[in-house]
Amino acid sequence: MSEITFNKQGQMVSRDTIDGDIATLNLGPTHPATHGIFQNVLKVDGERIIEAEQTVGYIHRAFEKLAERRPFNQITPITDRLNYCSSPINNIGWHLTVEKLAGIEVPKKVDYMRVIIMELARIADHLVCNSVIGVDTGALTGFTYMFQEREKIYELFEEVCGARLTTNIGRIGGFERDFSPVFSAKLNKFLEEFIKNFDEFDKLLTRNRIFMDRVIGAGPISPERALAYSFAGPNLRAAGVDYDVRVMNPYCSYEDFDFIVPIGKDGDTYDRYVVRQEEIRQSVSIIKQALAKMPSGLHHADVPDFYMPPKEEVYRSMESLIYHFKIVMGETAIPKGEVYFAVEGGNGELGYYLVSDGGRTPYRLHFRRPCFIYYQAYPEMIKNSVLSDAILTMSSMNVIAGELDA
Repeated sequence: MSEITFNKQGQMVSRDTIDGDIATLNLGPTHPATHGIFQNVLKVDGERIIEAEQTVGYIHRAFEKLAERRPFNQITPITDRLNYCSSPINNIGWHLTVEKLAGIEVPKKVDYMRVIIMELARIADHLVCNSVIGVDTGALTGFTYMFQEREKIYELFEEVCGARLTTNIGRIGGFERDFSPVFSAKLNKFLEEFIKNFDEFDKLLTRNRIFMDRVIGAGPISPERALAYSFAGPNLRAAGVDYDVRVMNPYCSYEDFDFIVPIGKDGDTYDRYVVRQEEIRQSVSIIKQALAKMPSGLHHADVPDFYMPPKEEVYRSMESLIYHFKIVMGETAIPKGEVYFAVEGGNGELGYYLVSDGGRTPYRLHFRRPCFIYYQAYPEMIKNSVLSDAILTMSSMNVIAGELDA
């Protein structure tokens, strides 16, 4: 058994890991910042990180293979478990992928409803990321304030679909039901109160000298390196690259809305924080525009092969009973084909690569998980930084463990 000793900084290490002043430390999987399911093996010289290697796989759940054995409508709950901080975006991204392959056109109203739900999810996602950055610098108060706002968003999701975190929200072809008057009232109340509360959080951190000293210069990455690693989302935009899927490849009628895509300059923790702060404000603006311009019409497309008929019709109509049976039992076949569809997830480009052989389940399904892609750059980003900056960098990248292994 190795002898336990302490290095000059008081960190506990085993005797056989010491090489002069160089020590090997595990950052995770038991560290709170790594959620118990991923590991970073660091070589440190005192507090300075000189080498790092990440390990994923502790939470391998074989999502892609599970999905390839399930009917298309039953895959939606699997997507919940990717980035579970903004699962409605995952759900709707999957529905859009199937609709693209099947040639389904949804009413304009469905587009606007989806935009509202996805932007609410984006706000919730960014609130988690930025409030946790505050916690990692010693500012706990903002975290408690923002989680109250996040709770209000979860209440809105609950009003739409009955679930909160893993939502299974929406359906292929639209929504299970229209927005209720209760949802509309809660949403309007949230929009009235949120910015005022968010401004308090912003004033608490954004120009706080202690906070700025801790995060400016922590975990930087250049635009060239970010593109080389295939970054997307806020992490790429913080590095100065103007790329947003909602603008470059619009879906769900995003071209109908006016919003700014915030861009950073240095690609460090502070830029990632500021970009997400501004994206939250832009999401609020998009939601208000969607409410103001909400089209009339149905909340779903006329696709009985995919969209579950109302239960009262199932009881009295043979045709509805047949469609209900086919959908529940997974008897609906999808046309043969191969598609890739991407949405702007909370952490960047969330893509679905779907291959269908005409059967009742996908022949092949691959998830493009943004966290799995940009986490590969983490060792480079924390090299030569101090140990405490490694936690800040990880938080600012918003590494969601559910996307690390599918």
